Amino acid sequence: MVAPVPVAQPEAVQRLAQVPTLVVAPASDVGMDAALPGRLDSLANAAIADRAASGIAIAVGRWGRLVHLRGYGAVDWAPGSPAVTDSTLFDMASVTKVVATTTALALLEEQGAVDLDQRVSWYLPGLRDSAKQHITLRQILTHRAGFEAFAPLYREFQGREQYLRQIDARPLKYATGTQTIYSDWDLVLAGFVVERVAGDSLDRFVERRVFEPLGMRDSRFRPDPSLRARIAATEVDSARGHIWGSVHDPNAFALGGVAGHAGLFSSARDMAIFAQVLLNGGEYGGVRILRPQTVARWTTPEFPRSSRALGWDTPSNNSSAGRYFGPRSFGHTGYTGTSVWVDPERGVFVVILTNRVNPTSENNRHVALRRAIADAVQSAITDAPLIDWDARGR
Repeated sequence: MVAPVPVAQPEAVQRLAQVPTLVVAPASDVGMDAALPGRLDSLANAAIADRAASGIAIAVGRWGRLVHLRGYGAVDWAPGSPAVTDSTLFDMASVTKVVATTTALALLEEQGAVDLDQRVSWYLPGLRDSAKQHITLRQILTHRAGFEAFAPLYREFQGREQYLRQIDARPLKYATGTQTIYSDWDLVLAGFVVERVAGDSLDRFVERRVFEPLGMRDSRFRPDPSLRARIAATEVDSARGHIWGSVHDPNAFALGGVAGHAGLFSSARDMAIFAQVLLNGGEYGGVRILRPQTVARWTTPEFPRSSRALGWDTPSNNSSAGRYFGPRSFGHTGYTGTSVWVDPERGVFVVILTNRVNPTSENNRHVALRRAIADAVQSAITDAPLIDWDARGR
């Protein structure tokens, strides 16, 4: 009788004790290849050499352990520019939508101050157009309201009152609820709702309810000019010059630097904390900002054939999440070259911050970099099978 050939099994990892805050640990402690940090170094350094961005910061964690947190390059291409660190402030662009605005609305929903199925016009009486009267908060959070993707309102208008009036006046691009088209106006309006309900500005509300309690010391809107050496520069604009320390998005700039769709500045260190908050079900360092049920519900896709959850996105074919982030994963990207992806099933998060728009937004080399880093992190996990979700046609 021939003895059976033993089949290699994934290496078992001893169950780790829960920790209240992120703890620095080697990748091998959490079932990941010890060579991962070196691979990430190589990818980031090669990307800078290829001029994908002047500066990059990466944070990777698993099971509450921070296995990689490092900055690469400099805040600008000019010789002698300060080096990027884990606390360098990057313009988060549309990552603002989830870290600030979506989180603020989830907090307000938990306390019973907003109803996702209530009409947006109930919260914002200035939304008067008859075609927009039945748009709900749920529809703007899932990009199904009917709004156009973008318009350069900043060329003629400034401030919340003027923007609300123009969003109200512009025709819808499709019938509400029939399609999913990503639109900045959805989250601009969501930010207005937060401010109306909370009775405070969006930046002050999230500072008080999210950033300060969690110890996210680098996260803020409208950073003080004294912090310029710690801020990654963005685009060279014909009207504004080299944008450095003020929000890159022109509509957010016209709204005073604080908007529901853009305006937040943050660091890899702070985004690692925020990602771990979500993996912890809304808690960090003994501070709870959301219930686990809320986190799960807001990060789950709302409609068939759409990757959109409530504010958040989920992986789809060829997305910035790469090939291996599973169907329960969620994240978001920002136009300036920022992204955060969280995989609760495998307990892992990946934060990638770049200033790829410096000096021009025509540079798209960050697209391949984000997928390569996400794939490198997932491929480094040794204690769970690797599934190619892109190949499955998700």
